[in-house]
Amino acid sequence: MSIEFSTACELAEKIRNKEISSRELTDLYIERIERLDGEVNAVVVRDFDRARAAADRADQALSEGRSLGPLHGVPMTIKEAYNMADLPTTWGLPDFKDNLATEDSESVARFKAAGAIFLGKTNVPLNLADFQSYNEVYGTTGNPWSTDRTPGGSSGGSSAALAAGFGALEAGSDIGGSIRNPAHFCGVYGHKPTWNIVPQQGHSLPGMLASPDIAVVGPLARSAEDLALALDVVSGPEPLVESGWKLELPPPRHAKLSDYRVALWPTDPMAPVAGEVADRVQQMGDRLAALGATVSDSARPAFEIARSHETYLYMLNGVMAAGLPQEVLDAMEAQVSALDPADQSDNAVMARAAVQKHGDWLRHNNRRESLRMAWRDFFQDWDILLCPQTATPAFEHDHRPIPERTLAVDDAMQPYFQQLFWAGLITVAYLPSTVFPTGLSGDGLPIGLQAVSAEYADRTCIDFARLMADEIGGFVPPPGY
Repeated sequence: MSIEFSTACELAEKIRNKEISSRELTDLYIERIERLDGEVNAVVVRDFDRARAAADRADQALSEGRSLGPLHGVPMTIKEAYNMADLPTTWGLPDFKDNLATEDSESVARFKAAGAIFLGKTNVPLNLADFQSYNEVYGTTGNPWSTDRTPGGSSGGSSAALAAGFGALEAGSDIGGSIRNPAHFCGVYGHKPTWNIVPQQGHSLPGMLASPDIAVVGPLARSAEDLALALDVVSGPEPLVESGWKLELPPPRHAKLSDYRVALWPTDPMAPVAGEVADRVQQMGDRLAALGATVSDSARPAFEIARSHETYLYMLNGVMAAGLPQEVLDAMEAQVSALDPADQSDNAVMARAAVQKHGDWLRHNNRRESLRMAWRDFFQDWDILLCPQTATPAFEHDHRPIPERTLAVDDAMQPYFQQLFWAGLITVAYLPSTVFPTGLSGDGLPIGLQAVSAEYADRTCIDFARLMADEIGGFVPPPGY
């Protein structure tokens, strides 16, 4: 594979061995962005002058025998939602188009402390709230595999930049699949960490200080090895608690795929997935069973799936509605008061969740604790849950108002946000999940699957994905890049 698609680990080694300089690599990625990013529109905030200067400093340090860290001189990009000093942070909202960050977010600071160099920032949906990445500030990002299709959201620019070879590493955020969905759509790797093991400070708009419930920040990459390195770099206590709190993630549970106990969840009546996506889960299970792994397609955690999904929707919309203007919340209150109490559709539940009282949240939070306990028990018997990330491969851009959108799943039309089920199943219980590529669909589009494990078993998810790449192959570049 050509050098622009090398992993961050490989590039760091090449720089250390002086096979290539950081400046040469930085210039190579800048040239690719300037030449190829027009139709993709992934790297929407460019910081090339500072990147070149940082690369020169990295090369100078190496010539003096000094190491800047495990990512010494490696160029990367990062999601626009992260603060980076003197660059805009808008979350795609026109009202914030002139908002310049005054300091680096915690993740940016940690990547820099590890020696990474930032080329710029990548595109997002409006307010990070879509499976597509477009907004009035930066325009629309296309999927490098087919630019008429979405790269996913909300870390869509992140996954598109990696797939197109515009940098070595990325970082996104996830509350409804926003790391995992783009990784699946673009054929790259993405890791949703256990909640709160990576500080969220500075992944924010002005005035946002507290880390939101269920939301996480975490890495995207072109290999599982890079996910592991990036997680090592950014995980750990947040600044407010670092004097009395430390993180010790356990090592992977097994060294060989044959030793893993894997539960398969290929599809579900609550959110049916396309046949070829469900089949891919089963194919991976068959491959694992042939290697000697223990595989089950019937093992499930001991809770009611519908109640789990409802709890997730209350947690999700409690977070997403927190920053809405009062007049919007007042209108939603009126909408909710007119609902039939018997209406338990997703739309009705999400509306109620947006204006829930604190007592409602506490009741759902208590239910969430029972879900966490059920998952804890499940992962005493099983190491990995293998399931879809979303219902289909990347779909065509659809910029109609969200209430008007649907998603074609084989021959059936589903509500647009029904696909949240697969993300929420994992998110509500704080579980870690690694999305890894499994090859292409019949239409030549990537299919990624989730490898999920117990809380704090992040290294197990990531290393399982690494072992799967050894068995079935990993990232492949899209044609033309």
